[in-house]
Amino acid sequence: MSDGPPPEVDVAPAAWVEALTAARDEQGFTYFDFLTAVDQLDAPEDPGFDVVAHLWSVDHRAHLLLRTRVPAAEPSLATATGVFKGAGWHERETAEMFGIDFAGHPHLVPLLLPEGFEGHPLLKSFVLAARAAKAWPGAKEPGESDEGGAAPSRRKTRPPGVPDPEVWGPHPSGRHASGPPEVVEP
Repeated sequence: MSDGPPPEVDVAPAAWVEALTAARDEQGFTYFDFLTAVDQLDAPEDPGFDVVAHLWSVDHRAHLLLRTRVPAAEPSLATATGVFKGAGWHERETAEMFGIDFAGHPHLVPLLLPEGFEGHPLLKSFVLAARAAKAWPGAKEPGESDEGGAAPSRRKTRPPGVPDPEVWGPHPSGRHASGPPEVVEP
């Protein structure tokens, strides 16, 4: 039985389908669990997306994590649907949420977002407009309690994905700020 995290295998984007096929046919990883991406656009070297597939071997009770880096300049990867039919739904979701094209996918259409939605919500650079328009309902910062005599407040910070309200969003005076939003990085 496999204990601990699954082994991670990095493959070149050109070898993605070949690596998935070898894992299935030669190593016995016949169960396709999931496929997703990780936004690595802020990586100092080789910015792009890590596309990750998690596979399981029922016979060996073992995991395998295959990963490839798709370049930011051309976010495209060959579809895995010819190897695992179950990859179709996951590739549709990943394409919609991250903007990665899965070349050769039989039906790469939007899956979750409403018709006409613009952008890719799981990108780190995606502006969360709802957070800019409405105050975050989370717990108050230390020192912001409603009780008198509380400890002095520390520097105010915005949660990740919330743009500076002075630069972007509605203003009490009715004027709207112009220019691109400046987003707080995590």
